[in-house]
Amino acid sequence: MSFEAAVHAKAVRLDSLALNMTAASGSGHPTTALSLGHIVTCLLYEGMRWVPENPGLNTSDRLVLSEGHAVPIVYAAFADLGVMIGKPGEERPCTVEDLDHFRESDSPLDGHPNPMEGVAFFDAATGSLGQGLSVAAGLGLAAREDGIDQRIYCVIGDGESREGQIWEAVDFIMDHDLTNVLPIINCNGLGQAAAVSPQQSPERIAAKLEAAGVTVITIDGHNPAQIRKAFDTFAAGPATPMAVVARTVKGWGVPSMQGGGWHGKPAKGELLTKALQELASTGSTLSVSVGGDSLTIHPPTTTSRREAEITTPMTMKEAADRWDMRTLLQAGTLSTRKAYGLALRALGHTDSRVWALDADTQNSTFAEWFAQDADLSSRFAECRIAEQNMMSAGAGLAAAGKVPFCSTFGKFLTRAYDQIEMAMNSGANLKCVGSHSGISLAADGPSQMSLPDIAWFRSLGSTEGHSGGPGCWTLQPSDAYSAFRLTQLMAEHDGLCYMRVHRPEVEFLYNEDTEFEFGGMETLVQGRDLLVVSSGFMVHECNKALDGLDELGIDVSLVDCYSLPLNEEKLLDLANENGGNVLVVEDNYGGGLFSAVSEACAQSGDGFRVEPLLVTRIPKSARSEQSILEQCGVEYTDIINRAAAMLGVSVRNENGNRESVGTV
Repeated sequence: MSFEAAVHAKAVRLDSLALNMTAASGSGHPTTALSLGHIVTCLLYEGMRWVPENPGLNTSDRLVLSEGHAVPIVYAAFADLGVMIGKPGEERPCTVEDLDHFRESDSPLDGHPNPMEGVAFFDAATGSLGQGLSVAAGLGLAAREDGIDQRIYCVIGDGESREGQIWEAVDFIMDHDLTNVLPIINCNGLGQAAAVSPQQSPERIAAKLEAAGVTVITIDGHNPAQIRKAFDTFAAGPATPMAVVARTVKGWGVPSMQGGGWHGKPAKGELLTKALQELASTGSTLSVSVGGDSLTIHPPTTTSRREAEITTPMTMKEAADRWDMRTLLQAGTLSTRKAYGLALRALGHTDSRVWALDADTQNSTFAEWFAQDADLSSRFAECRIAEQNMMSAGAGLAAAGKVPFCSTFGKFLTRAYDQIEMAMNSGANLKCVGSHSGISLAADGPSQMSLPDIAWFRSLGSTEGHSGGPGCWTLQPSDAYSAFRLTQLMAEHDGLCYMRVHRPEVEFLYNEDTEFEFGGMETLVQGRDLLVVSSGFMVHECNKALDGLDELGIDVSLVDCYSLPLNEEKLLDLANENGGNVLVVEDNYGGGLFSAVSEACAQSGDGFRVEPLLVTRIPKSARSEQSILEQCGVEYTDIINRAAAMLGVSVRNENGNRESVGTV
């Protein structure tokens, strides 16, 4: 049988399995799957170098299905080839019977690619459109750094190409000359609700790619010879990054399911019977006999990746001594962002898995100390002003066994919330660092301030992650020593983390001997009347309030709650030791630390009094940290007054006379 006939035969076989699979589940996207039957056949049965018996082998060529709803066509190939599926220790060959359980709760064959549910073939969860090419770029970066001959294929829908992140990824691929990454645009002309825009026509997509500097090959996505020629060109090693634009038919081979109105709708009953008959008829017209095969799957050319080199972590003093930065410690004050930069550089030298990615803010986040180190620069990726791509590229690096730290202003991370959540779904070992957080970035105003970030990342921590702990650890260091050590803890932890750092220089609260842990909190002052709980920059403002509270006769416990989820048992013990009175102070909107503390207290069933002091207005610019704190009502005097009101203690008014401000 000729190559062309073999591809047609296999495509018809896979298409029929996709039709039956989606019919059995009563949901799914058969017509999109049918548009990719020939391309997937050419990839999985010939073009890609991989091992069906070991689909997660990290030296194999990779396929990122950004158009995640097309996954039935890949699952069909799994069943046809007997690809191993199942979670570690439960692996077994995929069968046609498995396809009947597509989308069932106890099946590894999820509605969209999900590597954490037992499909090692995939490197990342996809389905939220527009993210896959960035993941592929991260995989491509890792392959180049490890010096392995690995090709990364990424299938993208034409409607999906409207997503801005696709073009962020294209720019990134060009910036980093990733000739080992091949975007394949599936141009079937139809979206979910209607035909795609003329802006997503094959001609215009090709023109946009070419304008970016990409070499484009446009093909008939159902013509085996054209598909093979395009993939062979890529395999030969293009001089510049290339892409394939494939004209396809949504519902190929089944005329009754072509055109609008079929997106996400399986054929059932008589409609299924008709669809299978039409597909068989299409095969007949192509002189296809199902069952013939002249296709050959080739194994990867590289047997192993570069071994990771991990040595004993440095202390902050050792790092400062090594790079002649002793003055940083001698000053007695240091911003947490600088401590992060120093810790990141130190990690780069003690753990070869560590990468740094930044979004044109490296001179503010101090990721530049990593980037400018000659021994580390090959593991730094400048992502420019494209935070969504940065996070998904980080997920791709993580899938290749790297430990990526992605940094930018905390405010700008909000643009990538979806990408970060998808990384969590993928089990990605991703580290997010948001600098210039809270309101202490006074002069620039609210457009630069991260204020809802703690609430959002805390919500991810409320679910169980794939490694067994929280889906995300949220960290708010209050000084340089804690920032340095928490950066190291993030690298040691397998899973998603977010650390919030600040711009202002702050005094040291800790030293090299202080121990930190996930879920930890540190009691800085021990009292008996009131528990003040804070984190990050606001710990220093709480410190400033201590003298004023002492003058009022209020004996305060001050706790630095630097990690969420928090240690609820320890918190409740401290609250009980302070008469059940708890004041939570933070420099962000609600839903963060106060919510965590109040929930823990409420669930205990004890009679605690918990009050917040947080940002309850949209800030404006101010010329100093103190001015913005005063503007938002979270200055140290506000802490004193709120504490006094909680305990019914009088304070001095503007005339110097004492007056009652509240009662318990």
